[in-house]
Amino acid sequence: MQYLIDQVMPNMSTLPSQSSPRMGEFIAMMALMTSLVAMSIDLMLPALSSIGHELGAPHANANQLVVTMVFVGLAIGQLLYGPLSDSIGRKAAIYLGFTVFIIGSVLTIIAINFPMMLAGRLLQGLGVAGPRGVSMALIRDRFSGRAMARVMSFIMVVFIIVPIIAPAVGQAILLVAAWRMLFVTLLVLGIVSLLWFGLRQPETLPAAQRTPLSPQRIGRAFREVVSHPIALGYTLMAGVISAILQSYLSSAQQIFQEQYALGTLFPLFFAGNALAIGLASFVNGRLVMRYGMRSLIGNALLVLIGLTITLAGIAVVTHGQPSLWVLMAALMPSFFCLGILFGNMNAMAMEPLGHVAGTGAAVVGSLSTFVAIPIATIIGQAYNGTITPLALGFAVLALSAFGLMRWADGRQHRVVDPESVA
Repeated sequence: MQYLIDQVMPNMSTLPSQSSPRMGEFIAMMALMTSLVAMSIDLMLPALSSIGHELGAPHANANQLVVTMVFVGLAIGQLLYGPLSDSIGRKAAIYLGFTVFIIGSVLTIIAINFPMMLAGRLLQGLGVAGPRGVSMALIRDRFSGRAMARVMSFIMVVFIIVPIIAPAVGQAILLVAAWRMLFVTLLVLGIVSLLWFGLRQPETLPAAQRTPLSPQRIGRAFREVVSHPIALGYTLMAGVISAILQSYLSSAQQIFQEQYALGTLFPLFFAGNALAIGLASFVNGRLVMRYGMRSLIGNALLVLIGLTITLAGIAVVTHGQPSLWVLMAALMPSFFCLGILFGNMNAMAMEPLGHVAGTGAAVVGSLSTFVAIPIATIIGQAYNGTITPLALGFAVLALSAFGLMRWADGRQHRVVDPESVA
């Protein structure tokens, strides 16, 4: 593997004299690399109907698979790149991810039919999992303690901003060019990120500290997750809650652009819900220090259950056609709850896995994504021109997450309380 990397990019993979970039440049580089996930998903949301129509999608709901296939690739890639980077080095693993992403981007640009587009999107998701996941390990290699927290806080700003502006950027591109230019944009961003990273960032994992690639390590971490009620319960919760977000992402274009006829205003309303998640992520750091993870998760779930059941009731009464402002009044606080839940659930799932932290994180991320994909696909494919399937799905998933939390906490007396250790 390293031999192939050296042959393809000899000037990038053998630069022992490279000095680490300054803090500002490093943060900008990592932010660009990690933001490719959100850009890959959200940039083309305004173009889903055009893509499906031109490439012969079998029906309107099939357009949602353009989003779903990226998540499938991410789920697979999360298991691959973490252990691979421990074996061949951070840079080689990231090079591999970028290469797959670029191939997928080219495939989406030249796609002549819908299956070809889906194959390209699968490769994009599989590829972008590399820079997204390994960059976190690279940051841990270079920083620790407060310095690492400072770097991550700056990168989190990008996490908040990109989903808010990406659909608007995509809509702006569509005003002057065809939908294929969206994928050209992703290709250019991937190449720029790759060159910037390759030329400026030195390897952070010395050869002496690398470990052999071993499927047994992944299997051991998987057994740790499924055998510990806290790890398993909160991983499944993360998957169920992620299904809410994924089903929304798949259906948002149809709901806002077609059902509510918003047209080019779609990114504005999408941004409102994305902003709610970002705001919650921003305030969660302070809230968790005061109230603790479990308390925040429980309270956020109870509020989410109330909101989603209310929305489901409104959807039934209005035959799935509530006013746009009633819908937004329910969705924005619901997505604020999601923002509170995401980080805390993953942190709870990881607490018992400190001895297998790296591979454990890969397993938790991959397993939760694999749980979310089929559930979100079922909800998304049930779209019938009304919000009723989405609203009912939200309510069922919120209740399911609460049930999983009660199950995990009910068995907690058999293990040490994660928060009591912290």
